[in-house]
Amino acid sequence: VVLLLSLLGLAAAGRLLVVPVDGSHWLSMREVVDVLGQKGHEVVVVAPEVNLHIKPSKNFVMKMYSVPYTQEEMEKEFQAFFHFSFVEGSFLERFVNAYQGMKRIRNLEVSSCELLLQNNELIKYLEESKFDAILTDPFIPCGAILAEHLSLPAMYFLRGVPCGLDFEATQCPKPPSYVPRGLTQLTDRMTFLQRVKNLLYDIPNFFFCDFFFEPYSKLASEFLQREVTVLDLLHKGSVWLLRLEFVLDYPRPLMPNIIPIGGVNCAHK
Repeated sequence: VVLLLSLLGLAAAGRLLVVPVDGSHWLSMREVVDVLGQKGHEVVVVAPEVNLHIKPSKNFVMKMYSVPYTQEEMEKEFQAFFHFSFVEGSFLERFVNAYQGMKRIRNLEVSSCELLLQNNELIKYLEESKFDAILTDPFIPCGAILAEHLSLPAMYFLRGVPCGLDFEATQCPKPPSYVPRGLTQLTDRMTFLQRVKNLLYDIPNFFFCDFFFEPYSKLASEFLQREVTVLDLLHKGSVWLLRLEFVLDYPRPLMPNIIPIGGVNCAHK
């Protein structure tokens, strides 16, 4: 009887803070968040007032904050970014297009994160709510910053992180001898020259990481009042829910706290 009573505590509903990334990132996460709400967990989703898909639901509480851009401006940037994804060309052309598109979207996301962290009323609410954990997509590390500030265990729900920072954060091996790099159109079966090409294509990632994440490192350092990098924050992730399926994705090493959940992207009955 004592054992059964002790197990009741493990089954009790929890309080979960969710800091999602808009777009297709949220469409995958939403199903998980809805089910958690249906199972009795108290879920609070923090999102900007201007967004693409993050809408209220009976299964969770929405906490919104204002942003310095309009719905039209945001949709224009996302449409331009999606358009370049289907344009063919050389690696250099595709890289430049990706860089420019990511820079514009990154600027929107950075400004959104900054206003969230500066929203004293909302931050105070999050501090007083005593959440048990945070669920977030580290593609935009604003949730990771909040997890550190609130001293919450972070559950990361992701497909990947720009420049492969998720590999470094989880200390996963990523040898260019068999893990194809983005935009190379290579497989995991490469000739020697293709392996050399794969290694060369990885070089821009060193610059891309600084470009993409440096503004968030600056925000985190100012908000947490100490020097910190995005990599420092991601290192502390408790669980990585990786939206990969090795039937479709190239095999890669995984750490014990990385769980492949690729099926969450598929329709089901």
